[in-house]
Amino acid sequence: MNEPSPKSVPEPRKRRRGIYLLPNLFTTAALFAGFYAIVTAMKGDFGSAAVAIFVAMILDGADGRIARMTNTESAFGVQYDSLSDLVSFGLAPSLVVYLWSISTLGKIGWLCAFFFTAATALRLARFNTQVGTADKRYFQGLPCPAGAAVLAGLVWFGTDYDMVSISPWVIAGVTTAVGALMVSNIRYQSFKELDLRGRVPFVAVLVIVVIFALVSLDPPFVLFVVSAGYAISGPLLTLWLIRRRRMERRKAAPNAVQGE
Repeated sequence: MNEPSPKSVPEPRKRRRGIYLLPNLFTTAALFAGFYAIVTAMKGDFGSAAVAIFVAMILDGADGRIARMTNTESAFGVQYDSLSDLVSFGLAPSLVVYLWSISTLGKIGWLCAFFFTAATALRLARFNTQVGTADKRYFQGLPCPAGAAVLAGLVWFGTDYDMVSISPWVIAGVTTAVGALMVSNIRYQSFKELDLRGRVPFVAVLVIVVIFALVSLDPPFVLFVVSAGYAISGPLLTLWLIRRRRMERRKAAPNAVQGE
């Protein structure tokens, strides 16, 4: 009996290696925006640096949606996005606010800036490890882009209105507080339950138009107020939930006594 020749045995097909271009292109653009913010802040143009951070936020939100829409999600993209977020929403905002104001505080200033960067890294690491088990309706801790928006909005607002009288100690306190909110267990609305593909009432479209109009009137002020309001909404939501639970326990206590 003749044995089959080695040429007749089918070889296993090699798996093609590579990365998806489109979503990683947006991630690279977000990384570039964060790097550009650092370089621009070093030149003293803090308004443009703050704008670059907001541009990075838009690009960061687009890459994930594009990956899901085009079915090009990958483990490489997830890790690359986290590294980009660390630069754009951790290192860039902390250095911009440091060069803008808190560098005058010496060691305390750069320690506050480092704390914000470290908090961003910890927040991203915790998010990546809990992405499969966490409740998608809420974020555990302030999201990194939102934290970066608070600092960038503060710098842009202070630069645009020439508010040089703001104490560096106040800026340092805000930087530290925002970093603490990112690594806290306070819950924030994720708004992921919103169905952007489905039908919405006409009023919703009108609200969106009003929001765009307000942003166009005074972008530094409106963006800072919105980002700061979202940062404060987490603690307020937590206090409201604690109060509601206490009221439910008080109502349930008399019923338990009557049932005995």
